[in-house]
Amino acid sequence: MSVSTRHIEPVLSLPPGAARWLVFGMGNTGLSCARFLTGQGYAVTIIDTRDVPPMLERVRHELPMAHAYCGPLDENLLTQVDALAVSPGVPLDHPLIETARKRGLPILGDIEIFARTTQTPYVAITGSNGKSTVTTLVAEMLAAAGIAVGAGANLGTPALDLLAGPTPDFFVLELSSFQLELTEHLAARVGCILNITPDHLDRHGTLAAYAEAKARILTHAQCLVLNADDPRTAKLGIADSRVRWFSLRTTGPDYYSILTRDGQRFLVHGEDVRFPSAKLRIKGAHNELNALAALAITDCLGISPAVQTQVLEHFSGLEHRCRLVGEYDGIRWFNDSKGTNVGASAAAIEGLFDGHRGVLIAGGQGKGADFRTLRAAVLGRVHTVVLIGEDAPLLDAALGDLTKVRHASGMQEAVEIARALANPGESVLLSPACASFDMFENYEARGRAFEAAVRGMYLI
Repeated sequence: MSVSTRHIEPVLSLPPGAARWLVFGMGNTGLSCARFLTGQGYAVTIIDTRDVPPMLERVRHELPMAHAYCGPLDENLLTQVDALAVSPGVPLDHPLIETARKRGLPILGDIEIFARTTQTPYVAITGSNGKSTVTTLVAEMLAAAGIAVGAGANLGTPALDLLAGPTPDFFVLELSSFQLELTEHLAARVGCILNITPDHLDRHGTLAAYAEAKARILTHAQCLVLNADDPRTAKLGIADSRVRWFSLRTTGPDYYSILTRDGQRFLVHGEDVRFPSAKLRIKGAHNELNALAALAITDCLGISPAVQTQVLEHFSGLEHRCRLVGEYDGIRWFNDSKGTNVGASAAAIEGLFDGHRGVLIAGGQGKGADFRTLRAAVLGRVHTVVLIGEDAPLLDAALGDLTKVRHASGMQEAVEIARALANPGESVLLSPACASFDMFENYEARGRAFEAAVRGMYLI
């Protein structure tokens, strides 16, 4: 089976006359930009404000023809280039970018470069939480249908690196608000927003600005898939004929939703029963929503229900995303280290503690989030919160009147406290609602530390 590739927009060119590029940021995405632009024959200078950025040695090894500058930046660099490629981690109000904007230099992100370059159709998925799960589900459904697929961008392989190998039939892109900020020509076959909850307010300033960045994924999309239960997302699709809605609360002929029959829950489209919720290996109401979104997206692409069912039956979730580490002494331990914002952690708490209580391990760098928005999820579900990291005092202030709070110096101590306070039949959930960079290299390292502490405590 193959997905139709009709109605592909003609490929757009990069800014005319832009023979010399300045790539700002020397992480994974910056390296992919420099690698792609160099491969296209452009002269590339790559810069970073850090003295020793993470990809410096790889830049020197892979791209010896590129000029690399690290540390304090000189605006005279702008006199030597025709355009900028900005990594998503670089704030757009950086003085060098402000100066480039005033001088009229084109400023593109890697996703805009991707959109201007590829003629292969693609799905684009964003959201404050769930986007990695849905991106993976959609990619696996396409692959199971016999379609050559390349998946990446914010998840896994950088978008421009996806263009380096054999051209697939389809791309599936997970996109962050940082990546979407600089898009103008993104034209997805399906554009999906799963939810919009407060995140990255230290970057965007306001929730409205964050939502505006997310909404850019919809502008030129042929089909939209939106969450009817999320008010900020639902607002974006009012009276838009392109929308397919998914919801846990609303049913109807045009909705992907939940039907309860004889005490069992089913994923449905209108009255068409598609899959029993009990057979999902990814648990919780938030994962029912993720599965419904994946069904809606792949229906837009003509994937058969048999293929969708096959993938839903076998998909066990992503590492560090509500994954069961194990059950020991009657206590279930879940790793949701990828819960790096309040919305993601609230969804995990509501999904995994539905019907019983347990212990939550949280904390890290809050990115300016209002932790009081966790209160509704914690109330009646979490009897103890164990806090770690930089913003533990803020979490304590937000939740301390609802539940017991304990503080730990690190992950090992947090796990030990959680074991002492959890009862048989309960769960312990690591879902930090925070970034990890105050204590760990990334959320993966944090999740591995959690799992190692759990298994070490039980000598497994």
